[in-house]
Amino acid sequence: MARIAALVVALAWIVSAGRADAEHEVFYRYTVLGYVKDARGRPLAGRQLELVREKTGFSYVSETDTAGFYLIIARLGDESVGEPLTLRIERAGTRLVARFDPANHTDERGTRVDVEGATLVERSAWFASTLAAALDSLTR
Repeated sequence: MARIAALVVALAWIVSAGRADAEHEVFYRYTVLGYVKDARGRPLAGRQLELVREKTGFSYVSETDTAGFYLIIARLGDESVGEPLTLRIERAGTRLVARFDPANHTDERGTRVDVEGATLVERSAWFASTLAAALDSLTR
């Protein structure tokens, strides 16, 4: 839980910060987030997820909190549009494609992938609202 909270706090700081080094700008990150639940819909805490950049083999790791929520921030620049990624949890995995408008340096880039039992389901349309809810929970 502390790990996810630290990641969310870091993302909140990045979102609210003024001009900073390029690595902190929206055009240098891609966020994958979602919830991990068992086959009956119960959240699974303490599950490790790994996001792998196929191009480089570099991976980013996260762990679910008590609600089953995870957040992974990968360093992907404008040139990474269309890049294949693999999200893994235990023995399950899915291939993703980094989809975003490289000319848009305002909106957060990313996708939502939920794990339901052994099935990974991408719900990219839910990304912005899920990220906003996660950031909003920090201000309560």
